[in-house]
Parts: sequence; C-alpha cells; structure tokens
Amino acid sequence: MKRFIRENKGFIVFLLTLGVFRTAIADWNPIPSASMHPNLLEGDVVFVNRIAYDLKVPLTDISVSRLGEPQRGDVVTFFSPRDRTRLIKRVAALPGDRVEIRNERLIINGKASEYTVLGDAIEHIEKVGDLQAVQLQEHNASASYSIQVLPQVDARRNFGPVTVPQGSYLMLGDNRNNSHDSRYIGFVPRELLIGRAERILVSADITSNWMPRTGRIGMSLRP
Repeated sequence: MKRFIRENKGFIVFLLTLGVFRTAIADWNPIPSASMHPNLLEGDVVFVNRIAYDLKVPLTDISVSRLGEPQRGDVVTFFSPRDRTRLIKRVAALPGDRVEIRNERLIINGKASEYTVLGDAIEHIEKVGDLQAVQLQEHNASASYSIQVLPQVDARRNFGPVTVPQGSYLMLGDNRNNSHDSRYIGFVPRELLIGRAERILVSADITSNWMPRTGRIGMSLRP
C-alpha cells in the first residue's frame, strides 16, 4: 500500500483536491428528470456555485461563514429534508413569507402572481404517454421566470396557506404538476442547501438520440 501511495501520490493529491473543490467551492449537477421543465431538460448538466450562500467545511453541512442570501427565483440544489436525496428546484418563498397556491396561482404575502401565456408544449410521462402542457411566465413578488402546467394531471394545485419558518425555504419545481417539491417534502432548512445553479455547462438529448444540444451550452439560469 505504501508503494502504491508513493507511486501515485500526484494522482491521489489531484483526487483529494477535486473532492474538496466539489464539496466546498463549485460543483456540477446532471438533470435526471422533468421536474424543472421548461427551463431545465433531462440531459442538462448545470454549474452549481457552492459558495453563493455559505462557506462550508468540505464534506459536511457545517457553515463557517454566510456569503449571501437565497432570493426568490434562485434555482438551487439541496438535500431533501425527507430522505437526503439531492434535488434541484426554484426558491419560491423566503423565511417569514406567507405562501399559498390556489388553482395553480402562487400567492406570496397576500399578493397573487401574474401570468403570461407563452405557448403549448408536449410533455411525455412514462406509463401515461404524451400530454398537452401549457407554458407560462410567472411574475411574483420579486422574480419572473417560465413555468409549465399539465391540466390533465391529477396534481396538488392548491396548497397552504403556510408561513415559511425562519431559516428555511419553500421550493417549487417549474414543472408544477410533475414535481416532488416542498408541497410534498416540506420546507428546506438552510443547512441542506448545496448551492445556486447558475448556468448550463453541457447538454445532450438523453431521452432520444443522445445528440448534443449545443444551443443550451452556457445558458444562464438566473431569473
């Protein structure tokens, strides 16, 4: 073992450095599901800024310094409070916000979001088939971004009202009727945030022909 370490110490140092980098500074996150349609597609790989909010001890959830505050509309990666699964969703509400959803409409602190119809799309759901989707621009208290709804799906279209506890956030998927988010897993404590997803690094159509989607490379995810 000592001989192996001696002969490969450069490679070992590289792996350790990469591990520290990925767990403390920056990371990348493949998109495996449709929960963030239309903004993120299966096969996108996004760049995650791990020091957008907190500087943490590598390989832990221990924050040593707060570097920024999550904002409504940020796309973030985090560990599910339910089972520690790594997820990516959008920050919909901040600590202290009173939030509810009524017939798809997001309401924050008593103010209903406004919507602009962007167009129609086809959403394929396994074991269900192709469904008609409606894409909308959601304008809420301080952010604007596109979302998608599936009128035919039996989903949680009404939620709350609830008040987001201090130190926690309410996360929603952009694909509102096909997302396992805070309506199901609860509020997300700050210590479970991994970082802010800022742009798409690479993309390939993994649901079809695996061809690269060059037009998506470098796309910003900031609202």
